[in-house]
Amino acid sequence: MDKYHETEYRRIFFIEDLPEPLTRSSTHLQIFDNYLPGTRLRLRSIRVPETKEWMYLFQQSMPASDVVNGVRHIAEIRLNNAEHTLLEHLEGNEIRKNRYFLDVEGVRVEYDVYLGPLWGLNRAIYTFSSEREMSEFVPGNGSDLEITNQGDLQDEQIYDKDFAFIQERVADLVGS
Repeated sequence: MDKYHETEYRRIFFIEDLPEPLTRSSTHLQIFDNYLPGTRLRLRSIRVPETKEWMYLFQQSMPASDVVNGVRHIAEIRLNNAEHTLLEHLEGNEIRKNRYFLDVEGVRVEYDVYLGPLWGLNRAIYTFSSEREMSEFVPGNGSDLEITNQGDLQDEQIYDKDFAFIQERVADLVGS
Protein backbone atom coordinates (compact mmCIF):
# COMPACT_ATOMS: atom_id res chain seq x y z
CA MET A 1 0.00 0.00 0.00
CA ASP A 2 1.37 3.39 -0.88
CA LYS A 3 0.68 6.54 1.05
CA TYR A 4 -2.83 6.97 -0.36
CA HIS A 5 -4.19 3.68 -1.63
CA GLU A 6 -3.81 -0.06 -2.07
CA THR A 7 -3.72 -1.58 -5.53
CA GLU A 8 -5.93 -4.62 -6.04
CA TYR A 9 -5.55 -7.20 -8.79
CA ARG A 10 -8.70 -9.24 -9.24
CA ARG A 11 -10.85 -11.16 -11.68
CA ILE A 12 -14.59 -11.50 -11.12
CA PHE A 13 -16.89 -14.32 -12.21
CA PHE A 14 -20.59 -15.02 -11.89
CA ILE A 15 -21.06 -18.48 -10.38
CA GLU A 16 -24.04 -20.75 -9.80
CA ASP A 17 -23.44 -21.38 -6.10
CA LEU A 18 -20.79 -21.68 -3.42
CA PRO A 19 -18.18 -24.35 -4.18
CA GLU A 20 -17.60 -27.25 -1.81
CA PRO A 21 -16.71 -27.34 1.00
CA LEU A 22 -18.48 -23.99 1.55
CA THR A 23 -22.15 -23.82 2.48
CA ARG A 24 -24.29 -20.81 3.33
CA SER A 25 -23.76 -21.62 7.01
CA SER A 26 -19.95 -21.56 6.66
CA THR A 27 -18.04 -18.77 8.37
CA HIS A 28 -18.64 -15.52 6.52
CA LEU A 29 -18.91 -11.75 6.81
CA GLN A 30 -22.07 -9.73 6.29
CA ILE A 31 -21.32 -6.72 4.08
CA PHE A 32 -23.53 -3.66 3.65
CA ASP A 33 -22.19 -1.39 0.88
CA ASN A 34 -23.85 1.99 0.42
CA TYR A 35 -22.85 3.74 -2.80
CA LEU A 36 -22.93 7.49 -3.27
CA PRO A 37 -24.43 8.00 -6.77
CA GLY A 38 -22.21 9.75 -9.29
CA THR A 39 -19.08 9.24 -7.18
CA ARG A 40 -16.44 6.57 -6.59
CA LEU A 41 -17.34 6.49 -2.87
CA ARG A 42 -19.05 3.97 -0.65
CA LEU A 43 -19.75 3.56 3.04
CA ARG A 44 -19.09 -0.08 3.95
CA SER A 45 -20.34 -1.75 7.13
CA ILE A 46 -19.05 -5.23 7.91
CA ARG A 47 -20.57 -7.50 10.54
CA VAL A 48 -19.02 -10.68 11.88
CA PRO A 49 -22.04 -12.90 12.69
CA GLU A 50 -20.21 -15.11 15.23
CA THR A 51 -19.07 -12.19 17.39
CA LYS A 52 -21.65 -9.57 16.33
CA GLU A 53 -18.73 -7.13 15.91
CA TRP A 54 -19.01 -4.30 13.38
CA MET A 55 -16.34 -2.55 11.33
CA TYR A 56 -17.00 0.62 9.33
CA LEU A 57 -15.07 1.90 6.32
CA PHE A 58 -15.35 4.89 4.03
CA GLN A 59 -13.85 3.87 0.69
CA GLN A 60 -13.01 5.23 -2.72
CA SER A 61 -12.49 2.82 -5.61
CA MET A 62 -10.70 3.95 -8.77
CA PRO A 63 -9.71 1.96 -11.85
CA ALA A 64 -5.93 1.93 -12.28
CA SER A 65 -6.42 3.01 -15.92
CA ASP A 66 -9.15 3.99 -18.34
CA VAL A 67 -9.34 0.36 -19.43
CA VAL A 68 -11.35 -1.81 -17.02
CA ASN A 69 -9.00 -4.72 -16.48
CA GLY A 70 -9.30 -5.90 -12.91
CA VAL A 71 -6.70 -3.50 -11.49
CA ARG A 72 -8.03 -0.84 -9.19
CA HIS A 73 -6.92 1.44 -6.40
CA ILE A 74 -8.79 1.40 -3.11
CA ALA A 75 -8.38 4.19 -0.59
CA GLU A 76 -10.09 3.71 2.73
CA ILE A 77 -10.58 5.23 6.11
CA ARG A 78 -11.58 3.08 9.06
CA LEU A 79 -14.34 4.73 11.02
CA ASN A 80 -15.22 4.46 14.68
CA ASN A 81 -18.85 4.33 15.82
CA ALA A 82 -19.15 8.10 16.24
CA GLU A 83 -17.72 8.77 12.75
CA HIS A 84 -20.01 6.16 11.22
CA THR A 85 -22.99 7.75 12.95
CA LEU A 86 -22.10 11.10 11.34
CA LEU A 87 -22.02 9.48 7.88
CA GLU A 88 -24.86 6.96 8.14
CA HIS A 89 -27.30 9.46 6.61
CA LEU A 90 -25.52 8.57 3.34
CA GLU A 91 -26.91 5.06 3.50
CA GLY A 92 -29.69 4.09 1.16
CA ASN A 93 -28.12 2.89 -2.11
CA GLU A 94 -27.29 -0.41 -0.50
CA ILE A 95 -26.08 -3.77 -1.66
CA ARG A 96 -26.14 -6.52 0.96
CA LYS A 97 -24.12 -9.68 0.61
CA ASN A 98 -22.51 -12.45 2.57
CA ARG A 99 -18.82 -12.98 1.82
CA TYR A 100 -17.10 -16.34 2.15
CA PHE A 101 -13.39 -17.07 1.74
CA LEU A 102 -11.42 -19.97 0.29
CA ASP A 103 -7.93 -20.53 -1.08
CA VAL A 104 -8.05 -22.28 -4.45
CA GLU A 105 -4.70 -23.53 -5.74
CA GLY A 106 -2.85 -20.77 -3.91
CA VAL A 107 -5.23 -18.01 -5.01
CA ARG A 108 -7.43 -16.22 -2.49
CA VAL A 109 -11.07 -16.31 -3.57
CA GLU A 110 -13.90 -14.28 -2.07
CA TYR A 111 -17.38 -15.61 -2.75
CA ASP A 112 -20.24 -13.12 -2.55
CA VAL A 113 -23.82 -14.30 -2.11
CA TYR A 114 -26.13 -11.33 -2.68
CA LEU A 115 -29.22 -10.65 -0.59
CA GLY A 116 -32.34 -8.56 -1.13
CA PRO A 117 -33.31 -7.59 -4.70
CA LEU A 118 -30.12 -9.20 -6.08
CA TRP A 119 -30.89 -12.58 -4.45
CA GLY A 120 -29.72 -15.27 -6.89
CA LEU A 121 -26.54 -13.42 -7.82
CA ASN A 122 -23.33 -15.13 -6.72
CA ARG A 123 -19.80 -14.02 -7.55
CA ALA A 124 -16.28 -15.34 -7.17
CA ILE A 125 -13.53 -12.74 -6.86
CA TYR A 126 -10.02 -14.08 -7.41
CA THR A 127 -7.40 -11.86 -5.78
CA PHE A 128 -3.78 -11.77 -6.96
CA SER A 129 -0.55 -10.19 -5.79
CA SER A 130 0.44 -8.77 -9.21
CA GLU A 131 -0.97 -7.85 -12.60
CA ARG A 132 1.14 -10.57 -14.21
CA GLU A 133 -0.22 -13.25 -11.87
CA MET A 134 -3.75 -12.01 -12.58
CA SER A 135 -3.34 -12.09 -16.37
CA GLU A 136 -1.71 -15.55 -16.36
CA PHE A 137 -4.48 -17.10 -14.26
CA VAL A 138 -6.60 -19.73 -15.99
CA PRO A 139 -9.84 -20.42 -14.11
CA GLY A 140 -10.56 -24.09 -13.47
CA ASN A 141 -14.29 -24.03 -14.09
CA GLY A 142 -15.14 -23.03 -17.65
CA SER A 143 -18.86 -22.70 -16.84
CA ASP A 144 -18.36 -19.54 -14.79
CA LEU A 145 -18.94 -16.25 -16.64
CA GLU A 146 -16.15 -13.70 -16.26
CA ILE A 147 -17.41 -10.14 -15.73
CA THR A 148 -14.14 -8.43 -14.77
CA ASN A 149 -14.39 -6.07 -17.74
CA GLN A 150 -18.16 -5.53 -17.57
CA GLY A 151 -18.35 -2.14 -15.86
CA ASP A 152 -22.15 -2.15 -15.80
CA LEU A 153 -22.13 -5.35 -13.71
CA GLN A 154 -19.93 -4.05 -10.91
CA ASP A 155 -21.51 -3.32 -7.54
CA GLU A 156 -21.33 0.47 -7.89
CA GLN A 157 -23.52 0.15 -11.01
CA ILE A 158 -26.07 -2.42 -9.82
CA TYR A 159 -27.09 -1.16 -6.38
CA ASP A 160 -30.44 -0.09 -7.81
CA LYS A 161 -30.97 -3.19 -9.97
CA ASP A 162 -32.55 -6.57 -9.32
CA PHE A 163 -31.72 -10.14 -10.27
CA ALA A 164 -33.89 -9.97 -13.42
CA PHE A 165 -31.54 -7.25 -14.73
CA ILE A 166 -28.56 -9.52 -14.05
CA GLN A 167 -30.24 -12.41 -15.86
CA GLU A 168 -30.91 -10.20 -18.91
CA ARG A 169 -27.28 -9.02 -19.01
CA VAL A 170 -25.99 -12.58 -18.67
CA ALA A 171 -28.21 -13.63 -21.58
CA ASP A 172 -26.78 -10.75 -23.64
CA LEU A 173 -23.20 -11.71 -22.77
CA VAL A 174 -23.67 -15.43 -23.42
CA GLY A 175 -25.53 -14.72 -26.66
CA SER A 176 -22.82 -12.44 -28.06
